[in-house]
Amino acid sequence: MRSIKIRVLVTGAAAIAIGICAETSVSVNKPSHDPVSIAVDKGMKWLVSVQGKDGGWGQDGGETSYVRQGERLESNGNDVANTAVAAEALLHTGNTPTSGPYRESLQRAVRFVLEHVERSPAEGLAFTDLNGTQIQRKLGPYIDTFLTSKLLADLDGNMGSPQENARVRASLQKCVAKVEKNQLKDGSWNIAGGWAPILGTSMASQSLYVANSKGVAVNRMAMAKVDTYTAQTAAPPPAVTAGAVGGVATGAGGGVGVASASASRLMMSAEVSAVSAGVSLYKRAQELEQLSRTPEDRKKNGKQIKTIEAQLSDPRFVTGFGSIGGEEFFSYLNISDSLHRAGGPEWERWNRDMTAKILTMQNEDGTWAGHHCITGRVAVTSAAILMLEAGREK
Repeated sequence: MRSIKIRVLVTGAAAIAIGICAETSVSVNKPSHDPVSIAVDKGMKWLVSVQGKDGGWGQDGGETSYVRQGERLESNGNDVANTAVAAEALLHTGNTPTSGPYRESLQRAVRFVLEHVERSPAEGLAFTDLNGTQIQRKLGPYIDTFLTSKLLADLDGNMGSPQENARVRASLQKCVAKVEKNQLKDGSWNIAGGWAPILGTSMASQSLYVANSKGVAVNRMAMAKVDTYTAQTAAPPPAVTAGAVGGVATGAGGGVGVASASASRLMMSAEVSAVSAGVSLYKRAQELEQLSRTPEDRKKNGKQIKTIEAQLSDPRFVTGFGSIGGEEFFSYLNISDSLHRAGGPEWERWNRDMTAKILTMQNEDGTWAGHHCITGRVAVTSAAILMLEAGREK
């Protein structure tokens, strides 16, 4: 009888222990209920719910029936750029092609993108013959290529099988070659045809940086050229000399230094124009991301970084165009990535304020939509999710 009692006690203790372990396991794996988690979850559910049958997304969803009534679409059908940025949102919320609640959605999106890359010619920047999409008209005609290059660089080595990793690597190498060959002489990819092509330059440069970190052969000259371009644009305009006449610098003998004066006038004029159009925010966001990638970069470019960080305390500057469009969301993402690398009070202040701002802008259906330029829900919702996640990634 005593042995039976002991067995009962042991069994009961084991059951209690198992119960405690199970309860602990459940609580550890429980989804967080903080406001950011709830907002991201709602946004992700919406994105996945409007994915097209072909695995892609367009401006406002993946099927015609998902488009808001009264929304003017720049093109019909799903495009590579919107699909690539939606796939980035899937990837950065804990999904891979082999794991995570939305792995099947990510698999389908990656297939959509890869098929376009593989069909495209080796020459030229384009991966698609679908032109005039909203995101192209705002971020430049080749934003599809730049966003794809960044996505594939992030996916490289994470596909779950040697065959799929090889497929992604081959397409990434094709992307890198296209980006390198079509870099402009000034080191940028500010190709005409978009409202804010500097954001395309940002994506192109980031894709080369990430690809290089994954072991892909990247032309060092291409990376050096965009570094130089960014350092030059981040530098303050030259001061007008003491002998200036009407804003034009004069030499010691009173002659006009036409070349330098013209360049100075153009630079100042462009900056004034940029500020009035909100483009200065996009430009500074690109500069900050480029200048702060490594501890060595942050040390070398400390003065320029501090100047840009000081501007971020001005609400008028941060608002950009005066209202929040997709370009602002992509710029905020660049800034969040940049400040998060170094941490400290600047990052903590920015993350706190911008998180609160973005959360208040979410719609009831889980989406975010731009109030000017890029208004499409797919790109803006994806960018908002990526920005919110930037503060939570290790």
